[in-house]
Formats: sequence, structure tokens, C-alpha cells
Amino acid sequence: MTFRLGAPRKAPVELYDVVVVGGGPAGLTATLYSVRFGLKTVCISEDFGGTLNEAGEIDDYPGIPSINGPELAKKFEEHVRKYGVPLIRDSVTEVSKSSDDLFEVKTRGGNVFKAKAVIIAVGSKRRKLGVPGETEFAGRGVSYCAACDAPLFRGKVVAVVGGGNAALQSALLMAVYASKVYLIHRRTQFRAYEVYVKLVKSNPKIELVLNARVKSIGGDKSVKWVEVEDVVTGETRKLDVEGVLVEIGSEPPKEFLSKIGLELDSYGYVVVKPGQKTNIEGIFAAGDCTGGPYKKKFDQIVIAAAEGALAASSAYEYITQLQAAVEVGY
Repeated sequence: MTFRLGAPRKAPVELYDVVVVGGGPAGLTATLYSVRFGLKTVCISEDFGGTLNEAGEIDDYPGIPSINGPELAKKFEEHVRKYGVPLIRDSVTEVSKSSDDLFEVKTRGGNVFKAKAVIIAVGSKRRKLGVPGETEFAGRGVSYCAACDAPLFRGKVVAVVGGGNAALQSALLMAVYASKVYLIHRRTQFRAYEVYVKLVKSNPKIELVLNARVKSIGGDKSVKWVEVEDVVTGETRKLDVEGVLVEIGSEPPKEFLSKIGLELDSYGYVVVKPGQKTNIEGIFAAGDCTGGPYKKKFDQIVIAAAEGALAASSAYEYITQLQAAVEVGY
């Protein structure tokens, strides 16, 4: 069942084995594996599919070639619903330990859930340029993931926006497929490792557009140009491109994660240990909201799904140990 946000439906306080917070690939996979482990599970999210709902063509999820993001999101959701798991469309506002040593999960819609374990899979949001045309052409030339979409721009002229490690790495990857890459950065110096700077500057397919910011993106059915403004002179010009990759970073919901008491890294991501464990016993985290020294940061659908499965496995082991302790009288 799916309850719509906007007309929240209050559910009675009910005990679950696992409450999954987040409905993207990590959260839905965690829900799927939790219920397959025989755990009473509920998944709560503002929407189901996460950033898949904003994606265009996806061609890097194994076994499902060339599918659009919303369609893949629907397949994730349908697979979970096959098991009759409650999917609550609501926003979680608080996760805390209750007096009976269970976790209490409260939502904006007024619902309260109790659980033996919680899996946090709230993802992260890509920073946007906030310029005209960006939203209109999302999935139609505007991309936020080079590793996902680079092959789609084979033989085309593209622009990459950003000046950090991720932006330069993305420009280098795009150059493998595209005929030409403009790298647009609002400063003259990059915030990237020197090795990436040298590689970018020596690549004949990459042209640097420095001291420049994107002013607008335009086209017809898909992207045809990007307008850039010189931040020093104020002059503008249009670059003929068929794709714009925005790589200016992403961020998780730091305030929400911090409120729970989770340990965060310097970027605000949940520090996870092997098995997707967090600093709070009984709370696990998976997907794009996670980071820390044990995490290889590579935000891909397949990795988010894998981490969701791992988190469910760890939750199952944790709950099994709790039950065993009760049975022997500890």
C-alpha cells in the first residue's frame, strides 16, 4: 500500500523489526532483503525511486539495458510491493531510542513507528546550477553523473561544469566518448588534485573555459547550447553543445542525520563501518548518504542497491542476536 503525502494517514503505533527510512535504490533494496529475511518491515519515504525519478536514460544497471530512470524506479517499487510491504509516503522527522530500548520513528504526517532496527537510506541531493533551462532539459542533455551517462554522448560536444576532483575526473571520462569537452569553471585555479589538472590541461579534446559561469541552457527537444558569462568582464557567449554535465557537488540531509546522533564525516555523510553499521547500535545506513574511511565514494545505483542488501543482512544479524539474548535471559 502507498499513502500519499499531503493527505497523511495516521497509523497506530506498531512494532516492526525494521523501519527503512528512504525509498531510493538503497532503501527499496534494504526493504526487499529485510522482508525476505522474514523481518516485519516498513519503508517510509517522501517518494519512491529517489533520484531515479530525475534520471534520463540508464544504461549501466546490469541486466536492464537502456531504461529511463522513472521506469527503473517503478520496477524497484513493484518488486518490493510484491511482498506486501507497507510503503508509507511521508517524511521522517525524528529517530530516537524509546524507554523500552526500541527505536521510535516519527513522521511529519503524525505517524509513530517502533522498531528493533532502523536502516537510514535518505540519499543525497546533487547541487544544481539554478539557471534557466537546467530543469527543463534534465535527462535531455543535462546530466549529473558522468559515470552513468558518458557513453550516451559518444561523438558529441559537451560541457562539464565544476572545478573540483569530480568535475575534472568527469571531464576526462567524457573526453573518452565525446568529440570535444568544454570544462567551465568560475575561477582560474582548480580545487582538484594536481594530477587531474595536468591530465585535463594536456588532453587535446578538453578546452578550458575559466572565469566563467553558466548563465542559461537552451535547445529544442534536447540541449543545443549553453550560455556562459565572464565573471570579470560580464561578457556572454554561447557554446554549441549537446550535453551539459553539472558536477558541482552533492550533499546529504546533514541536519536530519546529525539530529539522530549519527557520526558524520567532514562532508556530512554518515560514517559507516563494514556491514553498513553506524556509531549507534541497531541503526544501519546505506547508499548515497554514507561516507567515511571504510566507504569508497562512488554513487551508483548498483552500489546503493548492494549496500541496501548489506544493511538488511546486518539488521537481520543484529535482531537475531537480540532475540537470542532474550531467550537465554541476558
